Amino acid sequence: MRRLLTGLLLLCTALTIGLAGPIAAPARADTTSPSYAPLNRPGPQLSVPAATLNAALSCHGNPKAGPQPILLSPATSVTPVENYSWNWAKIFAQQGRYHCLVTMPFHTVGDIQVAAEYHVNAIRTMYQRTGRKIAILGHSQGGMNPRWALRFWPDVRAKVAEVIGMAPSNHGTVVLAGCVVGLTTCAPAIWQQRAGSEFMKALNSGAETFAGIDYTSIYTKLDEVVVPPPSSGLTTGAGNKANVAVQDVCKGDPYEHVLMGTVSPAVYAAVTDALNNAGPAKLTRIDRSWCSKLFMPGINPLDLLSFAPVLSALPNLLLTVAPNVTLTGAPMLPKEPALRCYVYAAGC
Repeated sequence: MRRLLTGLLLLCTALTIGLAGPIAAPARADTTSPSYAPLNRPGPQLSVPAATLNAALSCHGNPKAGPQPILLSPATSVTPVENYSWNWAKIFAQQGRYHCLVTMPFHTVGDIQVAAEYHVNAIRTMYQRTGRKIAILGHSQGGMNPRWALRFWPDVRAKVAEVIGMAPSNHGTVVLAGCVVGLTTCAPAIWQQRAGSEFMKALNSGAETFAGIDYTSIYTKLDEVVVPPPSSGLTTGAGNKANVAVQDVCKGDPYEHVLMGTVSPAVYAAVTDALNNAGPAKLTRIDRSWCSKLFMPGINPLDLLSFAPVLSALPNLLLTVAPNVTLTGAPMLPKEPALRCYVYAAGC
């Protein structure tokens, strides 16, 4: 099992580094620009048909019982089944926690502005079913893209208690040098997650966090995908926020980007602390006993069948940052998708 995980790590690292340019800190978005929509302007009508949005949401457990409901948001290039069915979903089922998985178009490499509509519908639906504020747990893009829904659909903020990102791409990454305007094509979400993209500027405009919501951003100093790793953090806005490096939880933690949201015991400890206590995760309170473990609970390295979902995701994962090619069916674009009109102060 260690060989399997090591192989996945090396493949992802090699592919990413092979396409990477010089590492530089991504520029923070302008938080004062008047060109973006006011923070409290009502969001637009959803453009994706309601039947499509509802079919993408798969929920499990009793919505009226158990711990706080949670929405699982998938990473780039994977479905929520590939990302979570063999780890977090098993844990939440054992806890009796009502949890939902939202499936994005094109294995989560389509336009993130469209994916945000799936989040808006999921949040509203879960809140209606449970009568309680929900938590959102996301890996990589899955920890970042719910924030688009919170930024441009203010009504959902009162329905969310916390957002927990595992290596979230909150400010993009500098290791997408294979996407060159006019020279190569890339999937929409890849363009949008480049550091300094128009999408990132709009996402972080005005405020990164909102009052009444707890934000926990967990990152690893060894991240080879979200680079530089501290760009996962959130610093502006009125939300209660914590940025936690797993190496500050478990010194010498070896896990990189892919394994952060799937098997890391340090990440499990930080997520559990955030879910079980008021406010975001607190470094001094996180259970350090998990530092002696190799995997989070529920991961049996001898049960190879349980790894079938993540193994099926390998082809798409390995092609994530490769220009000009995809197996997801997503449109390959020569540049970043245009921002929707509702993003701007002038509106539609």
